[in-house]
Amino acid sequence: MSERREAVVRELVGELEARFPYAAALISGASGLQITDSGQEQQATETSPTQGIVFTVYDGATFNEFATSEQASDALARGVRQWASGLRRQDGPAISFGGHVTIAGQDVREFATPTQIDPATVPLGQKLALVRDIQQRASGLDARIVQTRAQYNEESYESVYIGRGRWLRQRVRRLNLGLFVATHHEGVTRFDFLSLSGAGGFELARVTDDQLRQTVETAVRLLDAGRIEPGLYDTVTDHSLSGVIAHECFGHGVEMDLFPKGRARAAQFVGQRVAAPGVDMYDDPSVPGAFGSYYFDDEGELARPTQILRDGVLVEPISDFAATTYGAGVHTPNGRRQDFTRKAYARMSNTFFASGSVVPAAMIAGVERGIYLRKAMSGMEDPMGWGIQVTALYGEEIVNGALTGKLYSQVGISGYVPDLLRSISAIGSDMGLEAGSCGKGHKEMVGVTTGGPHLRMKARLG
Repeated sequence: MSERREAVVRELVGELEARFPYAAALISGASGLQITDSGQEQQATETSPTQGIVFTVYDGATFNEFATSEQASDALARGVRQWASGLRRQDGPAISFGGHVTIAGQDVREFATPTQIDPATVPLGQKLALVRDIQQRASGLDARIVQTRAQYNEESYESVYIGRGRWLRQRVRRLNLGLFVATHHEGVTRFDFLSLSGAGGFELARVTDDQLRQTVETAVRLLDAGRIEPGLYDTVTDHSLSGVIAHECFGHGVEMDLFPKGRARAAQFVGQRVAAPGVDMYDDPSVPGAFGSYYFDDEGELARPTQILRDGVLVEPISDFAATTYGAGVHTPNGRRQDFTRKAYARMSNTFFASGSVVPAAMIAGVERGIYLRKAMSGMEDPMGWGIQVTALYGEEIVNGALTGKLYSQVGISGYVPDLLRSISAIGSDMGLEAGSCGKGHKEMVGVTTGGPHLRMKARLG
């Protein structure tokens, strides 16, 4: 964006701040590239770039927004002033800035994801060759492979926030490599997948031979997997399952914009024990290198951790400006938009259980008879009823503290959130994070990360 246009935006925000309790502008743009290779076909698609500005005004009672992709500074100024001329200051609740606000002076900061190799400097041919190499290396590892698909995704997001005495600029780069392997034998088809991702540059685009081999070996082993007998099991979850449980239990359920609408049962349990002692959970967009990280949210709140659970007690939801203004709460750095044309909602970033002190191998050794679940595939939640469903690609039988090699695929977890979390009996000393994409009501998509350590709990499987 030109310096002239940015200066005009700053001037317009100043005019609005002189009239209303709160005014701000977010200038944002995004672009990306996706490459897929199935062995028979290779495709490269540029994500449609978006660039625009959204002005937000709180008039004392309601939030009002004006979004535009206008590039000419004079036309931009006319459009904003015409829109603002129809707004009037009203009486209503005071806007809640929480404890992190800059009113006087100008807080000017600039942030960028550390990268060793800027993806924009890497020729397309090199990226195509990388994806083809991954696909071919994996496809030749076993005669029972019937499909191998490799995928590469890169995205760049830039934003400038002007308001509250802040002038913030960030450029966030994210990259993801994926592999899907399907095997077939004697009428049975199974699959496994690999996902490697993070915030960074092209230096993240690496897949080792061991990672490829483990993915193929699992897809082959699952050819002999059976169906699990539904019931209540002593269960150990890997970091991916733990992460999706966190996302579904106290991610969506503590998005505070649901509270004033009466659509989240968690609102009734703030300050109460909802999980076993020792269980801590965070949403933290400041985690270095995580796929869901950013430096400030789309409402200019600087990234910092929010502790959702402390020692099993629900202590704080995640929120946006509107939620904290119309309901009790502190604005956390979770006001996020899919793009400049969409509303800001309370959204997750990196949501995870904190690590404990138990070595995962010791956790399994403590199970007399149970299941070790691995590879989260999907999750669903009911914030009002507080029920969840999480699906694992497979589970492995545990007998007398040892893995037997007997596999079940696919395995679902279901239950009432407090019952599940209160049953946690061991928290692993490890930590793992995995990238994903999260929708607000199956829309308003944003990038997120889920994760945590291994957990041992009682879970209803089927």
